[in-house]
Amino acid sequence: MSDVRIGISGWRYAPWRGDFYPKGLVQRKELEFASREVNSIEINGSFYGLQTPQRYKAWGAETPDDFIFSIKAPRYITHVRRLVDIEQPLANFFASGLLGLKEKLGPILWQFPPSFRFDEHLFGDFLAQLPSSTDQARRIARRSAARLHVPGYLEAAVGKPLRHAVEIRNDSFCCPAFVNLLRQHNIALVVADTAGKWPYVEDVTADFLYLRLHGDAKLYVSGYSPQALRRWQRRIEAWAAGGQPQDAQLIDREYPISSTARDLYCYFDNDVKVRAPYDARHLLESLGLRPRA
Repeated sequence: MSDVRIGISGWRYAPWRGDFYPKGLVQRKELEFASREVNSIEINGSFYGLQTPQRYKAWGAETPDDFIFSIKAPRYITHVRRLVDIEQPLANFFASGLLGLKEKLGPILWQFPPSFRFDEHLFGDFLAQLPSSTDQARRIARRSAARLHVPGYLEAAVGKPLRHAVEIRNDSFCCPAFVNLLRQHNIALVVADTAGKWPYVEDVTADFLYLRLHGDAKLYVSGYSPQALRRWQRRIEAWAAGGQPQDAQLIDREYPISSTARDLYCYFDNDVKVRAPYDARHLLESLGLRPRA
């Protein structure tokens, strides 16, 4: 059986207040509310700066027992350092408290900027450094800066597998060498709908799928029509069942994919016009996965 998670990227947006969030709902209750409307949320504050064990612990406490968070990895690693000399930044990230989410910790998203071109050696070295379990991540975290060695920084579920997904925004990645690297490390290639602005590919490279829906007509703005949501529903059902859409847009068309059921994580990031939470909720309903209100 596959575990299908449909949610939103972030939850703290001023335009959502009085619309998706009921009028008068206090800001500190927004995560509690949102986590009862979808079954997963992608944390994106971690992209802009390191969070704290206390903050991750609070987020975990505010959400249902069966809830899952995905974590967007720091842009300092992907956009600033651009994968060069990242041993310390990686250790700092894993020491920042995300492991304390324990069973609520889902995949880690690594998003790369449009200016970042594929370098097989550099990227292969990066993927080799990513921990595949919480035990490995704790060992990496121990090498973090001393200032991060605060209570709770090493809390983690014991022996839990860690998943990673990579989102590309440069056409140089659309080559078999990149796809093969991801498959060697069981790392998902993000299926990113970006209104045609950046590459759209659907190669299955791991035992799970990771989708980011940024808007199909206008980036971060467009809502998805009922027809568009039905299309995504059919694709998600095919991937989760171990199949693949017949019209899948692939880099490597020769690779025989496994027919084993796969977990899937899908996040709407078309938040500007308050479309993301409603689109996520409608897709959940169409898949028969409406969480408890």
